[in-house]
Amino acid sequence: MIDPDTSTTGPATASGTPTTAPRALRWAGTRAFLLECASLADVVALHAHLTAAPLPGQVEAVAAAETVTLSFTHRAAAVAGARAVQSLTVTDRAGQSGRTVDIDVVYDGEDLAEVGRLTGLGADGVVRVHTQTLWTGAFGGFAPGFTYLVAEDDPLQVPRRSTPRTSVPAGSVAIAGHFSAVYPRSSPGGWQLLGHTDARMWDLERSSPALVRPGDRVRYRAVRELLRVTRDPEPAPESMPEPTTAPEAGTAGAVAAGGTATSPSGPPVQSAAAALVVEAPGLQSLVQDLGRPGLGDLGVSASGAADTASARQANRLVGNPPGEAVIEALLGGLSVRARGSVVLALAGADTPARITSVPGSGADDRPAPPRTPFALHDGETLILDEPTAGLRTYLAVRGGLDVPAVLDSRSTDTMSGIGPEPLASGTELPVRGDRGFAAVGTAEPALRRLPRAGEVTTLRVVPGPRQDWFGAAGLEVLGGQDWAVSSQSNRIGVRLEAPAGGTPLERVREGELSSEGAVAGALQVPPSGLPVLFLADHPVTGGYPVIGVVVPEDLPLAAQLPPGAGVRFEPVTPLTLVPAVHLDAATAPERGTADPGADSAEHPATPLERTDP
Repeated sequence: MIDPDTSTTGPATASGTPTTAPRALRWAGTRAFLLECASLADVVALHAHLTAAPLPGQVEAVAAAETVTLSFTHRAAAVAGARAVQSLTVTDRAGQSGRTVDIDVVYDGEDLAEVGRLTGLGADGVVRVHTQTLWTGAFGGFAPGFTYLVAEDDPLQVPRRSTPRTSVPAGSVAIAGHFSAVYPRSSPGGWQLLGHTDARMWDLERSSPALVRPGDRVRYRAVRELLRVTRDPEPAPESMPEPTTAPEAGTAGAVAAGGTATSPSGPPVQSAAAALVVEAPGLQSLVQDLGRPGLGDLGVSASGAADTASARQANRLVGNPPGEAVIEALLGGLSVRARGSVVLALAGADTPARITSVPGSGADDRPAPPRTPFALHDGETLILDEPTAGLRTYLAVRGGLDVPAVLDSRSTDTMSGIGPEPLASGTELPVRGDRGFAAVGTAEPALRRLPRAGEVTTLRVVPGPRQDWFGAAGLEVLGGQDWAVSSQSNRIGVRLEAPAGGTPLERVREGELSSEGAVAGALQVPPSGLPVLFLADHPVTGGYPVIGVVVPEDLPLAAQLPPGAGVRFEPVTPLTLVPAVHLDAATAPERGTADPGADSAEHPATPLERTDP
């Protein structure tokens, strides 16, 4: 996990009066933009206003040290939102509607004495100031439950440690830069540790999982020790023992569990319930639906299927609504056994698949057709081989997978750990059953030509929001060579390597960028100059400049890029998605994208300029 960023160039206080001047607007792809704010007070007030009164089509608003990032359902809503925010006036009272949260702290942190030395207050003075200050939640984004707290006049401004710790314990109370925070879970970090608390900063059992949200006020209270109250777990009902293993097909246990048994004196007996039992998960198999958008201000990414188009197709083939949970299998290798007869469909990567019959049944094995609904009878096993093209295969079952929803989604978020665990051998996935859905579909063609190792795939990209960090030469390098997909890629992002004899991207600006909201498709460029293309589980905020954003229509293709595939980025205009010519990053940094011929509504006037290095 990345250490939470503390850099900011403006006054990091949530007090004061937000600006009424027009805010600079930078497009981040076709459906999102960043608003640059003159102060953190303006960030907090603007975020509070847009959270309480979202714009039409607004998906989420993510606040950061100097910006608010707005994303929308579609392009027209984003353009209308860009017009609306240019004339939007908010007051500092917009951020004063939160709760007050008391957090008990034992001030025994390893860095308490050092902070006392740096501030000249001594350890006791640091505790006194830290507890007497009223802190305000400014923004989240680093991790679920991690909220950056600020206070008027920056009473304890200290730098981060010169050497970050590899692991900061959960519950650590820390400060760095202008901020204070509590680490919700163990993670690497370079903040100065003042003490620890047993307050659960993130708890999915609560109706509002985050203990502190942006706009809330926090008071730290010094205590000598933390009293933990525990309760014995409730015993499981005796009438519902939990099986330790999945019952075999054709047994009495299978009938009790919802399968089929064969009676020597009569026809098969079928119960209403059915399930898929994982025999082998392959390299990585996850439960995914269309994700949990709108929780970015809590540090929770949207997640969901990396290739949403293929997940929708698999559901459509079995007659499910598009948002039903499916299995996303990486590079094949998945093997599942039916408990009860089910209807399945495969979509996504071109993956050879076969069905093995129940041993002793006398039935022959048979191939499983792609993009066509098919039956998997009780006890039969579906096996996915390695794809010949693409990367991720989607397996849908009629009725959907009956796994618990977390924050209104059944998706596994690999970055935050929210949602179902990755599938393992023996995992049982109950089927929700036929609930009057549409009729099972018919065979469909492939949605697109899939990427292959050794071949080049073209992805359209809208320059910005920080293309001016690389200049016109950087955009030429981005679109002028074929990048290679690294084997280190995952659901967080596609890591790219420069080709042999190629050139990494080089910055034309010094300094570092304060963390700001990120969107799926963003091409974030770390100091190595090798871009990372953000996918479904990307971090909510990032501290490296984004040179461009892949258009949403091409993200399903990006999610299917296998290691060794080539990628060529084609800069396009956001209005028409046709190749852009005469892009000049040096003369249009505020607009986020050069869009020749677009009207002023596409890129509203943005008179404020950045002053950070």
